[in-house]
Amino acid sequence: MRIAFMGTPDFAVPALCALHDAGHDIIAVYSQPPRPANRGKKLTKSAVHMAAEELGLAVKTPLNFKNQQDQDEFNALGSDIAIVAAYGLILPQSILDMPNHGCLNIHGSLLPRWRGAAPVQRAIEAGDTETGVMIMQMEAGLDTGPVRATSKTMIADKNTAILTKELADIGAKLLVDVLQDLSAYPAIAQSEGVTYAKKITKEEARIDFSQEAQIIERKIRAYNPMPGAFFEQDNIRYRIHSAQIIDAQGNAGEILDDQMTIACGHQSMRPIIIQKAGKPKMALDEFLRGNAFPKGLKLDHII
Repeated sequence: MRIAFMGTPDFAVPALCALHDAGHDIIAVYSQPPRPANRGKKLTKSAVHMAAEELGLAVKTPLNFKNQQDQDEFNALGSDIAIVAAYGLILPQSILDMPNHGCLNIHGSLLPRWRGAAPVQRAIEAGDTETGVMIMQMEAGLDTGPVRATSKTMIADKNTAILTKELADIGAKLLVDVLQDLSAYPAIAQSEGVTYAKKITKEEARIDFSQEAQIIERKIRAYNPMPGAFFEQDNIRYRIHSAQIIDAQGNAGEILDDQMTIACGHQSMRPIIIQKAGKPKMALDEFLRGNAFPKGLKLDHII
């Protein structure tokens, strides 16, 4: 098939590589334009952009498709199908209609649950036991299109980084299977029960120790790697990258022992990997050798 591929972050790279390895004719790759990144604010190409260049594929980076010239260039490709994976742009109906078989989206949730920007994070945060990937026929609505194929996986104790990588690999394989015989995967309308995965804000990642430990632990996994669940003490920010639930009780936000067990609204939690602002991530025992969180200390935890 003559494919136009549209994607930006690491999540989309396995699908691009799988299509290339399967022998499909990838006639163009679309990705978000290079953005300032890191402390130097140097313009940096997206993960898909860099992967495409390594594969020797042409890359286009329009700001959007409101420009008629960009629409005309896309139409001139004469693509059989477009594959969209976390592209980061809303495609107008005119673009969706241009490929012979329309546009397929690789979506990281079990639609209609978690339509929107942050399906992996919201599934973990909500305590869902399973999630998956769906290959969806795109239409103008937000993740409303009919679904052609589904593959599920258990969430267990995975964080967003681990689960996103797993879903990306699952989605890449599923996509190749679908494209081998598109007619064998008819588009079926989504069921009822819509929920929306709104974009994660940095302030959401602030830990409120008056919540139950289970809720906090899920939030820590959901916001790993970004934006990172955190608390502040004496105007210093501490990110918790992983934690365990401890069956102990105390006043919310109080340090209960010399292992930095923190009392929550119900039960307690103990960091496993923690990071002080401006410092590298550390295992808890290493962190406590240079940072004082004595028993009885009351943490700042007001939202």
